[in-house]
Amino acid sequence: MSKFFATRAGTWTGFAAAALVLFGAAPLLLSGFRLGLLAQFLCYAIVAVGIGLAWGRGGMLTLGQGVFFGMGAYLMAMHMKMADAEFRNGAGSVPDFMELAGIRELPAYWAPFASPVFTIAAILIVPTAFAVLLGFAVFKRRVKGAYFAILSQALAGAFAILLIGQQSMGGFNGLSRFRYFFGYNLDDPINQQMLYFIAAGVLLVVVAVALQLRRSRYGELLVAVRDAEERVRFLGYDAANIKVVAYAAAALFAAIAGAIFVPVVGIISPASIGIVPSIMFILGVAIGGRASLIGPVVGALAVAWAQTALSEQFPSAWTYAQGLLFIVVIALLPGGIASVAAATKRFRKEPVIAEAAA
Repeated sequence: MSKFFATRAGTWTGFAAAALVLFGAAPLLLSGFRLGLLAQFLCYAIVAVGIGLAWGRGGMLTLGQGVFFGMGAYLMAMHMKMADAEFRNGAGSVPDFMELAGIRELPAYWAPFASPVFTIAAILIVPTAFAVLLGFAVFKRRVKGAYFAILSQALAGAFAILLIGQQSMGGFNGLSRFRYFFGYNLDDPINQQMLYFIAAGVLLVVVAVALQLRRSRYGELLVAVRDAEERVRFLGYDAANIKVVAYAAAALFAAIAGAIFVPVVGIISPASIGIVPSIMFILGVAIGGRASLIGPVVGALAVAWAQTALSEQFPSAWTYAQGLLFIVVIALLPGGIASVAAATKRFRKEPVIAEAAA
């Protein structure tokens, strides 16, 4: 079965099945509330695809994806607050939370986000450019392994603390109470369903891009850097440049996910982008299987669903269940949920080999 999905026909079959589930079955079977939750989970899955590329294929344990997720989310939130203020009081108006904080004049860096085109460009360019600059600064100095993981995690914590101190960005409470998304009223159930379709479509596109990168010459070099970086350097390739591309792609995916997350959920705050959310992203990828293409998606969806379902029933015990789940998967299935089929096949072969040896 795995060999079939590695072929072109198998790839198209897999995407067709995923599209059928996401665009056909889910809207028919789920209520509006549950569909909104699924849209939120799909945003996490988009982040997970990028982590799977950077960590699973490139060996970079990115514990700070909350930074790029937050960048995309806050940039989108700024535009949506500007659109709400313009609808309420006219062009150049101050958003409602600034009025409550005593800010009477619109900060200069907020003004360009009144433009939808500028906002979309900023979401795509700013996080990616920051990842490229950070990647060059880190990978050119050959920082890797635990040192890179600690650095990226510290960056997520610093970014959240920075936002808490910025009253012009909502401070600790963040930005919320959005009414419009590029002119569409978010109170309309049809528009809420549209956001789900956008999240589902973006997820399929991101998976397709990741698949193309994995199967390309670049994907082979990325795995080679992960397994034998010094040998790759000896062959004349710049390992830092190869890592930067994967790191920037993961940052771009996370920023896009954050931008979709804001209209779907209706709020973004430092609590959603700090160290804990970044670890949750990694947890889903580890449980799903970081080395596979679909494993991170399955893991992210499973962890998000479990957190929502179990925390409703057992709010005080969910944290312990989460830790236990992580330990069990790492101990019994180091390859994650995606390795269940391979592990089962290997388990079935062992008795046959033992009988043949006897």
